[in-house]
Amino acid sequence: MQATQAGTARRSDVGELQADVLVCGGGVAGTMAAVAAARHGARVVLLERYGFLGGNATAGAVAQFNSWQTANGRPVVAGLAQEAVERLRRYGAAGEHETFVMSTGHRMDRVEYAPEVLKLVLDDMVRDAAVQPLLHASLLDVSRAGRRIEAVRVLTKGGLLRIRPGVVVDASGDMDLMQQAGAGFLSLDEGEALQPATMMFRFGPIDFARFDALSAAEIAALARRGYEDGALARAALHVARNPCSQDGWFNVSRLAIDATDPLALGRAEMEGRRQAWNAAAFLQAQVPGCERGRLVAFGTQVGVRETRRVAGRHVLTAQDLLQPVQFDDAIAAGAYPIDIHPAAGGELEYTSLGDDHAYQIPFRSLCPDGLDNALVAGRGVSATHQALAAIRVMTISMAVGQAAGTAAAMAAQAPRGATVASVDMPGLRRVLQARGALLA
Repeated sequence: MQATQAGTARRSDVGELQADVLVCGGGVAGTMAAVAAARHGARVVLLERYGFLGGNATAGAVAQFNSWQTANGRPVVAGLAQEAVERLRRYGAAGEHETFVMSTGHRMDRVEYAPEVLKLVLDDMVRDAAVQPLLHASLLDVSRAGRRIEAVRVLTKGGLLRIRPGVVVDASGDMDLMQQAGAGFLSLDEGEALQPATMMFRFGPIDFARFDALSAAEIAALARRGYEDGALARAALHVARNPCSQDGWFNVSRLAIDATDPLALGRAEMEGRRQAWNAAAFLQAQVPGCERGRLVAFGTQVGVRETRRVAGRHVLTAQDLLQPVQFDDAIAAGAYPIDIHPAAGGELEYTSLGDDHAYQIPFRSLCPDGLDNALVAGRGVSATHQALAAIRVMTISMAVGQAAGTAAAMAAQAPRGATVASVDMPGLRRVLQARGALLA
């Protein structure tokens, strides 16, 4: 039998793909952007480093989508985000919409879901929209010509691949593509620190009848005891139930890092698992309903709340949200409060909103300064530290992703040389609303 040279093929060989829209990052913001762009007629490539989609929603195992509505029940997020939940429910992997009490004593609405099944749902959405997924691929570098991104090189199992996009959407969370492209970023103000990351962990079985019977005061007292005893990294016992089992995903760790520092990120993953192990032991020993439980799984990665924020045509501020400012170019809405996890200590800094308070995210905050064919989505949009603390949650990120993908497709279909900032705004808003998005 003749030997082949397949195993020794030159890894430096560069293939090439053409795309109307390249989406970098397959978290929920990026996946919604890719699906929205493809449904608007664009040829879309979706770049993701893992072998599955979802980002913090799957790899980070956040396990709940928060804040779909104002405190009095007026919906502010729908569209593709709601479609994802409906698809999860068809798999039996998402709960009903519910209100729960946070460790701060505030009430919040959410939908709990099974992170593993969400991987399948996102696969379905991407396949049905004819998006070209490029999994197990890492961004290598970016080529620019003036204000336009001309090519993006990625490292794949088959070697280097060059992608030539019409428009780029960076939904990588850490804004890795924008950093490679030389975009500007916003700095922290004096006294501010990056929000810490969290290592989610799965624990069970839990007797939820007993656990849910605990009052908010009892939960707060248990959490405070665990924190003071050193068993919990923050004073919280926040859990999202897995709809497919009697297990829950716990959000109780605290990891103060800059997740763009590769050495710090690795240390945080290891420290996060240690914190999760200690927290699981405390749950079993001290928390009613958890006596029979064991640590079942760690998140694949730490869940990162904040790293780079791009400098855009509009910097969204906390005052914009609290007033709230009505933007002519609003492309998404939200009602999540300003929720800051301090880098140290056990508590939260929490600014609640009025009963019918909602705010808007303007398209200009998705447009990086100095780049004509690029948009951003997810937690890297142009916003201050305080404003990001509200709009970073996954429901809002999905809404912003839907808008970014739709706008990217419209820009890619415009005459060559058109900029993303020149997209027909009334037309974009009409398309979003026709496809179920809520803008106010």
